[in-house]
Amino acid sequence: MLFAGVGLIYALFLGEPVSADHQISPFLRVAEIALVLLLFSDASRVDLGLLRKERSLPGRLLGPGMLLTIGLGTLIAHLVFPQLDWWEAALLGTILAPTDASLGQVIVNSERVPKKIREALDVEAGLNDGLSVPFLLFFIAVVSVEDGGGSSSLFILMGEQIGYGIAIGAGIGWLGGLVLNWAEKRQNMDTVHRPLAVVVLPVMAYLASHHFEGSPFIAAYIAGLVTQITFPSIQKGSILFADEWGESLSFGVFFLFGIFAGSPGSGIGWMPFVYGILSLTLVRMLPVMLSLSGTGLNWKEKSFIGWFGPRGLASIVLGLVYLEAQTHLPGESTITAAVICTVLLSIFLHGLSAKPGIKRITSS
Repeated sequence: MLFAGVGLIYALFLGEPVSADHQISPFLRVAEIALVLLLFSDASRVDLGLLRKERSLPGRLLGPGMLLTIGLGTLIAHLVFPQLDWWEAALLGTILAPTDASLGQVIVNSERVPKKIREALDVEAGLNDGLSVPFLLFFIAVVSVEDGGGSSSLFILMGEQIGYGIAIGAGIGWLGGLVLNWAEKRQNMDTVHRPLAVVVLPVMAYLASHHFEGSPFIAAYIAGLVTQITFPSIQKGSILFADEWGESLSFGVFFLFGIFAGSPGSGIGWMPFVYGILSLTLVRMLPVMLSLSGTGLNWKEKSFIGWFGPRGLASIVLGLVYLEAQTHLPGESTITAAVICTVLLSIFLHGLSAKPGIKRITSS
């Protein structure tokens, strides 16, 4: 809230106008690296034993929950913005489908929230951005290429992004963890420099994924999960560097996002804010309620999970990927404005409601 707010104030009163026509590649790379570091750090803290026991919760959120979110987001986008065709509406629905690992840290790190809920939200935020990328690339291809691709194109993209991402993340996490564990046992690595060695793993996952066209976000998260197996002491101060630099970079991204949002060229208005409210409530909460039916969770727990699906760094990254593709769609300004408004609302609404929400879920 602080960094986005300062960026807004700077843009409104001190800064020069900024538009999507500016060079966004450096901004995208910084945002990607910040997200990768945070995903790796979050994954390295996941309780693998509890995840195996309660795997149905994140599985439902990442499977039917995410598909319903993209579908409902597409439908609502087409109704709120009739000027968007169905493919443009699908792009908007996909960009705003993933939840954010950085904005959700207050909830995930709170010991007062039931652990199975924290783990479900953490795993969902860790993987749904990577799972959204194939859909985004497919929709971009459909609107960019004359032949429009086909269903097989989506399956190929999903296979490459998800399959390569999992393979790269698992390989780097397994081998990297073995090397770190071996060095620690032989006392060839002191506690001061251990965090510097660990941060190499998500960076390698990021670089390798781009080279092999896999999802860097899935690779980073899987690497964090797998490293725990071969390097059990990773949680003992080893991820400090990755965590702190991931947070610092994300703060910078939110500051730059605030500047862009406050610029006259952002195109924000009433209707994008209306869509933002619907995206954070109906589009998110209804699919969560439906996907979690039959899990034994009560209404309070389901509504808590449904509400605390913030949109932030992940949606910013996907939005930048879309802009970098330079599709120049008729509805590009509408899509950009809707993403900005939704993320802005999420930053402040989820930030202000975090502590009251924790108090509510822990009350009898």
